[in-house]
Amino acid sequence: MMEPTRQLDVVVVGAGFSGLYMLHRLRALGMSVQVIERAHDVGGTWYWNRYPGARCDIESIDYCYSFDDELVQEWRWSERYAAQPEILSYLEHVADRFDLRRQISFNTSVVSTTWDEAQRAWLVTCDNAETLVATYVVMATGNLSSVKQPRVLGLEEFAGEWFHTGRWPHRPVDLTGKRVAVVGTGSSGIQTIPQVAKDADQLYVLQRTPNYSMPAHNRSLRDDEWRELTADWRERRTVCELSESGVPVDSPDRSTAQATPEERRQRFEEGWQRGGISALSSGFTDFFTSEEANKVAQDFARAKIRSVVRNQDVATLLCPSHHIGTKRTCTDIGYFEAYNRDNVELVDIRSNPLVKITTTGIQLRDRQIDVDTIIFAIGFDAITGALTEIEIRGVGGHLLTDKWAHGPRTYLGIQTAGFPNLFMITGPGSPSVLSNMVVSIEQHVDWITDCLDHLSENGINRIEASVDAEDQWVQHVAELAADTLYPEANSWYVGANIPGKPRTFMPYVAGCGRYRREAEDVAARGYAGFMLGASSAGKKEVDA
Repeated sequence: MMEPTRQLDVVVVGAGFSGLYMLHRLRALGMSVQVIERAHDVGGTWYWNRYPGARCDIESIDYCYSFDDELVQEWRWSERYAAQPEILSYLEHVADRFDLRRQISFNTSVVSTTWDEAQRAWLVTCDNAETLVATYVVMATGNLSSVKQPRVLGLEEFAGEWFHTGRWPHRPVDLTGKRVAVVGTGSSGIQTIPQVAKDADQLYVLQRTPNYSMPAHNRSLRDDEWRELTADWRERRTVCELSESGVPVDSPDRSTAQATPEERRQRFEEGWQRGGISALSSGFTDFFTSEEANKVAQDFARAKIRSVVRNQDVATLLCPSHHIGTKRTCTDIGYFEAYNRDNVELVDIRSNPLVKITTTGIQLRDRQIDVDTIIFAIGFDAITGALTEIEIRGVGGHLLTDKWAHGPRTYLGIQTAGFPNLFMITGPGSPSVLSNMVVSIEQHVDWITDCLDHLSENGINRIEASVDAEDQWVQHVAELAADTLYPEANSWYVGANIPGKPRTFMPYVAGCGRYRREAEDVAARGYAGFMLGASSAGKKEVDA
């Protein structure tokens, strides 16, 4: 139990991949650190997302920490794409191996954090009425951790059980012989549906917008394959760090226009057989920038859907119309095949909208569907939600939610002007969800750690992004996105899934490698764009 009003160097909010590594690095600097975690244990998004079929869409060998070579060698991943229980076990192992739990306060949420200019510190208030005073706060809250709540008329009247994929119960859920409705066909829905179909007596999939999904081609990892993967692992990780998406896929060497129709088909087919989220996007240089090139990939993906789904009316409903890749591309294990089962029915709620939940099921405009269980696979208030749900007050008591009322503004996705000593891991304006998250997390944690070490060595205890640097970075991120097809889609990348959320394309699209070079350049130039305050002088500000 933490003592009230403890004085700390750093408070870290969150104990997932980000928070655990941040704690490990800060302890090595000799800093006093406390991690605040609302869950009962470590894991972050992998603690909460226990729905059937929950699995990473990055290969296991790449979706793990790289900071300790012995850790890499001792943890043996069992599958090409690890399932949720194995990822959670891995994070629990990391917490045990590095003795991290003793500095984590579980079952505790941060309610507010307020900057005190006189103390040059943050006052962090938790829901157990304790207040911590910390020189620095690091928000390791995750990009996909604030769930989008179902706002459906009549839900409280439903006599059966209902679940959200992002808050799946920590107990067995037996759907055997049940009539089940899954609402949503994003990533969690695409993973859930094939699993539920195996047990349910009848499964209704309520789809508003169809999604592209690439085959995972998941499999167990053979011993010889594992030895080969780990033998050159450090080289493989370097490739990931300098790549666009944080995975070791060769960069394309030509545009779609430079290839013949047969060469296009062959390259897409090779990617499809390889599988994974970059199956098609790694084929040609203009995949994300040319409508014509993207259309070629769309046609290929839609043809694949039609070749798998036997009922062509259903296949047509499952074929997306948006630019492929501009909404989160999913990976699946038997998703489209599930619609060939006699107990699975696709329900188009764009043409026949969901009106309300009744005592016995779901009322559409022209149909009543009676079910025993409803599963809402409706996603998250992504990237910013976990930050804005905490009351964060910066200089002058100004609220972060007010500053971001028209969209998030950051410098490097790491800080936001007016909120000194507040760091974000994979915040808006960084590669975040467009990349292998663990690669991006490690880069941010290392950058923040080096920054705090630099401040300490130079007698500085205040760092704040300047308004000019922030403005330039926001413009830079927007210009990069504008050169692509990304902003044209109504995706959660722009907040389109949350009513009232300002439409801003939030991630940095130019890739992990370029972002890393830009962030390293900022640090090399004495943290250019940040205002640094010397602790001894109290008032001296240096615009780096």
